[in-house]
Amino acid sequence: MPADMPDTVPTVDHRNGLVPEIFELRARARLANVADRQTFDANQTPARGDHDLNADNDLSDLHKTPRAAAVLVPIVPRREGLQALLTLRAAHLPTHAGQIAFPGGKVEHSDNGPLEAALREAEEEVGLARSFVEPLGYLDSYQTGSGFRILPVVAMVQPQHELRIDPSEVDEAFEVPLAFLMDPSNHQRHSTEWNGATRHYYAMPWRNRYIWGATAGILRNLQEKLFPS
Repeated sequence: MPADMPDTVPTVDHRNGLVPEIFELRARARLANVADRQTFDANQTPARGDHDLNADNDLSDLHKTPRAAAVLVPIVPRREGLQALLTLRAAHLPTHAGQIAFPGGKVEHSDNGPLEAALREAEEEVGLARSFVEPLGYLDSYQTGSGFRILPVVAMVQPQHELRIDPSEVDEAFEVPLAFLMDPSNHQRHSTEWNGATRHYYAMPWRNRYIWGATAGILRNLQEKLFPS
């Protein structure tokens, strides 16, 4: 993990949408309407994914039958500015253990679409009651090398919510300033060796948090949609 992790947040210019009212209006205008996508076809070609920075590599997992998943991208208005709510996955999980993620998981047959799945998973993982959540819209679908096709739903979360962490799934929930995450200068490109090939990915190190992979890729998509350079 890189040692030069930023410890400060860039000054927030209120003209750039990083205040709740403007952020909400911009999200509703630029993201896919949640009411227009009650179902999610995981077999559609993904708009985004681990392949974004790996066009020359053999990402054979992208050609396998993907598993539909949905995540909630919770944005919390605080006095100090908008915050993104993230989780640290439990260290004992069989996959992606100890990684930083959004609340979410597989779309089950019992779910009434991806929005229902994202809300259900957020309730199960961190106890975020859906009564505090106002969905704003969908980002592009995101394909992971592990075979999931994720549909992220961006939502505003009332700051008076209370969380109840499920330790079987999550070790911790925490917030990161959205101003930091939406600043392209904080979107680093890292690489690692995987299955005999070099794989590239986005990373957004924040203090002692290493935000990377699909989570960083989804945040990158949010930045490009709402705060294009």
